Amino acid sequence: MTSPDLLADRFEGHRPRLRAVAYRMLGSLSEAEDAVQEAWLRLARSDAGDIGNLGGWLTTVVGRVCLDMLRARKVRGEEPLEERLPDPVVSRIGAADPEQEALLADSVGLALLVVLESLTPAERLAFVLHDMFGLPFEQIAPIVDRTPATAKKLASRARRRVRGAAPSPDPDPADQRRVVDAFLAAARGGDFEALLSVLDPGVVLRADGGALTGGLKVIRGAAAVAGQLATFQRMATSATTHPALVNGLAGLVNTIGGELFSVMSFTISDGRIATIDILSDPDRLARLDLAGLEP
Repeated sequence: MTSPDLLADRFEGHRPRLRAVAYRMLGSLSEAEDAVQEAWLRLARSDAGDIGNLGGWLTTVVGRVCLDMLRARKVRGEEPLEERLPDPVVSRIGAADPEQEALLADSVGLALLVVLESLTPAERLAFVLHDMFGLPFEQIAPIVDRTPATAKKLASRARRRVRGAAPSPDPDPADQRRVVDAFLAAARGGDFEALLSVLDPGVVLRADGGALTGGLKVIRGAAAVAGQLATFQRMATSATTHPALVNGLAGLVNTIGGELFSVMSFTISDGRIATIDILSDPDRLARLDLAGLEP
C-alpha cells in the first residue's frame, strides 16, 4: 500500500505531462484540468501498489477520460471546438512559467490545435499519444478498443491530415518577431502593399469574437486577409499592443484602456505569415491567466 501523501506527491510529479496530454486532446484548459482531476480520483480509488509504471498508467487513464469527453461532445450535439478557437496559452517573452513550458513542449500552436479538432476522437488520441508523447501502439490500442495495427493506421491517417493542413512554424523566435513587427507597421501605416508582402499566399485568418459576433470567422488567401487592413489599422492605432508568446509562437496581447481586448497568434512559415488566430471573445478572455505578462 502507498500512503495518501506519498501518492499525492507522486501524482503531482506527473501533473504537468498529464495536463499537456489533455490540452492537446481537448483544446480547452479548463477541460484539461477536469481530465487530470478525474485521473487523480481514479488513482486515489485504486490500489496504487499494484501499478508498476505510474506515469504510463496515468497517461492511459487521462487518454481514456479525454476520449470519453470528446465522444460526449458529439453525443450531446455540441458544436465542436473547430467552431471556436482553442484556448491560448499566453506568456511573456523570455519568462515562460515552468508549467506553461511543460504544457507547450513541442510548440503546439493554435493552428495545429485547430487541425487536431478536425480529427475523429480515436485519430486524435492515437496521434497525440504516439506522435507527441511516444506511447507505443500496444498501449494505445486498448484505449480506443482497436488492435495495435489499427491504432497505428489511425495515427498515420491523422499524421497525413496534420501535415497537409498545419504549417510548420519557422524555428527562430527573432525571425518570427520581425515578421510580426512588419505586420504591425503595415497595419499602423495603412500600407496595403506592405501588408500583402508579409502574408503567405495561402494565409488563413481565424477570428473568434464569441457568440455576440457569430462565433468563429475564417478568411483565406492573402488578398482577402489584406482586405481587412482597415480593421487591422483600427486595432493597431487604438489598442496598446504587447508582444507575447502565444502557444510558444510570436503573438500580441492587445489592450484598450488597460482592459484586455484581444489575443493574436501568428504562425510564421518560410518568412511569411501563414496563419493569424485572433481571440476577442470577452467571456473567454476574462478566464485567461495573463499573470506572466505583468512586468
